[in-house]
Amino acid sequence: MQRCWIWAAALALLACGLAAEDTYQVNGVVRAVDASHKQIRIAHDEIPGFMPAMTMNFDLVSERLIDGIEPGMQVSFKLERSATTLRITALDVTAGTAGTMPSAAEDPPPELDIAPDFELLDQYGARFSLAELRGSAVLLNFIFTRCPGPCPILTALHVDLQRRLPPSLFRRTHFVSISIDPEYDTPERLLAYGESRGANLENWSFLTGSSEAVQKVLKDYYIGTIRRDDGTLDHLVVTLLIDSEGRVARRYLGLEHPPEKILADLEEILS
Repeated sequence: MQRCWIWAAALALLACGLAAEDTYQVNGVVRAVDASHKQIRIAHDEIPGFMPAMTMNFDLVSERLIDGIEPGMQVSFKLERSATTLRITALDVTAGTAGTMPSAAEDPPPELDIAPDFELLDQYGARFSLAELRGSAVLLNFIFTRCPGPCPILTALHVDLQRRLPPSLFRRTHFVSISIDPEYDTPERLLAYGESRGANLENWSFLTGSSEAVQKVLKDYYIGTIRRDDGTLDHLVVTLLIDSEGRVARRYLGLEHPPEKILADLEEILS
């Protein structure tokens, strides 16, 4: 069996303290390069006022920025943040390889056909399993409520998408966000997170559970995480589109996937 590896809106974000647009100059060490998806993973220094030091994958304004870039290189890059984007717009090598550093993402897993089932708790404390959603399309992502950067942006992008869904698609689409920080993210905190960002909870489940249960889901979906001393988490930013038969139909790395694109994919797989 073949297996495929997986990985509103602006006002809601502004209300949560994200500026309309900011630019940061950041230093770090390259961990991985993915030109086909315009992605680079960097272990970066603290970004004062925005994000602690961590390892994460970033979107690139152009794949040309990583011409000649290899893992281990020390780099300086310009990071642009808006209400709906977080991308590198300039990148320069400052030194050669810096040795081996830990990574927050697993190596690319083999292809998945059927998305692994799981049972967790939703934002109301009720039991939730992926199998219950057969017959609907599922947009699955991984977040945590204390995330300082990409998670609120990802949630806002999906809130925008949710609001664009016509009634026929709304009834057949379910959003699922799994917390990678179950020790902190209780159902109550996830409920507050979803409500504060404008998610319509009629078809959106924010999930948590025991550490063991969540770790099994992360392992099954090849979502690597690293917890830093300050409690923050490095993790892969990925969204999976699961079709009505429970198969992984699309994967979206990073944040550079506009709602119109995902809406078109939803219409295609549900047609």
